[in-house]
Amino acid sequence: MRTLVAGGTVVTASDTVRANVLIDGERIAAVGELAGAAADRVIGAAGRYVIPGAIDAHTHLELATPNGVASDDFATGTAAAAWGGTTTIVDYAGHDYGEPVLAGLARWQAMAAGKACIDYGFHMMIKEVNGQVLADMAALAEAGVTSVKLFMAYPGVYMVDDGALYQALCRAGELGSLVALHAENGRVIETLIAASVSAGRTSPPYHSLSRPPALEGEATSRAITLAALAGTPVYIAHLSSAAALAAVRAARDTGLSVYAETCPQYLFLTEDELARPGVEGAKFVCSPPLRPAGHPQELWRGLRSGDLDVVATDHCPFTVAQKRQGEGDFTKIPNGLPGVEDRLTLVFQGTADGRLSLNRWVEVVATAPAKLFGLYPRKGTIAPGADADLVIFDPAAERTISEKTHHMNVDYSCYEGMRVRGTPETVMQRGRILVDNGTFHGKPGAGRYLHRSVPQV
Repeated sequence: MRTLVAGGTVVTASDTVRANVLIDGERIAAVGELAGAAADRVIGAAGRYVIPGAIDAHTHLELATPNGVASDDFATGTAAAAWGGTTTIVDYAGHDYGEPVLAGLARWQAMAAGKACIDYGFHMMIKEVNGQVLADMAALAEAGVTSVKLFMAYPGVYMVDDGALYQALCRAGELGSLVALHAENGRVIETLIAASVSAGRTSPPYHSLSRPPALEGEATSRAITLAALAGTPVYIAHLSSAAALAAVRAARDTGLSVYAETCPQYLFLTEDELARPGVEGAKFVCSPPLRPAGHPQELWRGLRSGDLDVVATDHCPFTVAQKRQGEGDFTKIPNGLPGVEDRLTLVFQGTADGRLSLNRWVEVVATAPAKLFGLYPRKGTIAPGADADLVIFDPAAERTISEKTHHMNVDYSCYEGMRVRGTPETVMQRGRILVDNGTFHGKPGAGRYLHRSVPQV
């Protein structure tokens, strides 16, 4: 089938142009005036932006944590993503101690197959570094998993020491893979948590106070030092603080290959949310935590300047009942927030109020993650030969974000009552309509596993 998306303003990371887009089957065939182009179907896009399908490079669907399992599975989570204009996710697969990483990958692939409504790939979370894991990193790359994540936090659950981290960075450099890091000083955080609990300071605000920005800044700087020593690029995941951003900026100013991602919660919310009474504060517990006022403004500046490359969500939702199990003890609150459905529109608020250009908006939500995680130019742009993943976005539409109207499998929204401009009106993947004017047409199992190539770093 040939489809013509007609009369819209095509926006990519580099260009903004009034143009038509011709789709032939699953791929984009042409972009331009296309006078007289024959099509079986015409979709009007006048007054709309036509952008590449957004890519969320950080999700945790069906993730089992010590305090509960994330409430979105690969069916509900990817459907919600599609509603929000995201047509590709890169989820974090994991393995258990002593388990081959390829066995962990197979488990995640089994969870996603038959459920995912949109295309998906995987990173691999590595819990331990040994000879077998280092060898298996090559097999991961051959399977299309060209990025791994290591943790400098959560001792006994995920954390590796600096020596192990350095080994993994060296191995990734040999393979051309990219290491993503959770950069917080886990040992000091555990000491602060123990002191807080011992003193009876166990309400949600103490979750944030036990993980201060300085410890994210220190770990980020240390990670960059190790990556530089290994001679390999590094990617800082879910960067939340001005201290961590300063470390990234300083490294980039000296020419180091350091990349960084932030999330909508760090752009719009502050630690004040944790002081809400009862379970209301627990809803906002995530790690790294929400930061004091002032940090979001600095992160917006980092997005504008290019020192932050990507906005992803770290989507890891838990229901109110799951959050409630930590009432009276913040260490038992499952860490994670919902957000996969709202990211594209939330980041657009920065464009609507003049903080980000249209092109920069598209870059941080689609093009940069495609390049950094081996999906470009198949994904992340509008050009002949690319997958026909498109979003027709109405910049003038207004709506109120609410749990009552979202499609994520979670019974609250972090942005409840927020009035926003702009909404995805029509969402397409590989020429198929997923969402159109308030109707969902996607199907579980229609999403394809993406064998990712070497990152463009």
